[in-house]
Amino acid sequence: MEEKQTVKFKKDEFAIRESIKKMLGKGKVSKVKIEYTPVGEKVIISTNKPGLIIGRGGERLNEIAEYLKKNFKFENLHLEIDEIREPEFDSQIIADDIALGLEKFGPLKFKVIAYRTLEKVMKAGALGCEIRLSGKLPGARAKTWRFAQGFLKKTGDTAKVVDRAQARAETKPGTVGIKVSILSPHAILKDKIYINEGLINQLKENLNNFEEKSNKKPKKTLKGKVNKK
Repeated sequence: MEEKQTVKFKKDEFAIRESIKKMLGKGKVSKVKIEYTPVGEKVIISTNKPGLIIGRGGERLNEIAEYLKKNFKFENLHLEIDEIREPEFDSQIIADDIALGLEKFGPLKFKVIAYRTLEKVMKAGALGCEIRLSGKLPGARAKTWRFAQGFLKKTGDTAKVVDRAQARAETKPGTVGIKVSILSPHAILKDKIYINEGLINQLKENLNNFEEKSNKKPKKTLKGKVNKK
């Protein structure tokens, strides 16, 4: 029973996220979470543009609430907006931005779009970023292009802190698949070694003081004994 409930929960979460994305458009919603409480259901929408989702006087938010109540049979629904303060570190926002750029300027500009996005993410302070584009770029045959910079964990427990997302761009030659992986500077790495600069400077200062004191001490002279015959 628990497995069936988990599968149903994930299916509902995916369907709600896709429905909200279709209503609001690509590039406005990053994540959608559902929390079931004794009082009712709470849907948390993570976005970098809260004003567009709320609308004037909360009209857009009321439309979303009515749509979810009608299609997903929520009894006591509560919508909550979670604003993303640093969208440069959100992989879904970045992937959607790349998809919008490819749809607007065409797949021939894919290198310019990818390198500009990579530069923007790294300038914001990310530890690492990887962008993969798959599709008919730029010829008739499908290829996979990889753009990466910085440090990125691929395996192990520390790879879980990497934020990953996917998106699709519908262009004239065909569909382009987009995969983005970002390692945020706020990520906690278990195998990272932190160096205490203050302690190192203190040790260097103590060593210099010790060397100065040892140089100031007078040198002892050894007096030899003369044997009388």
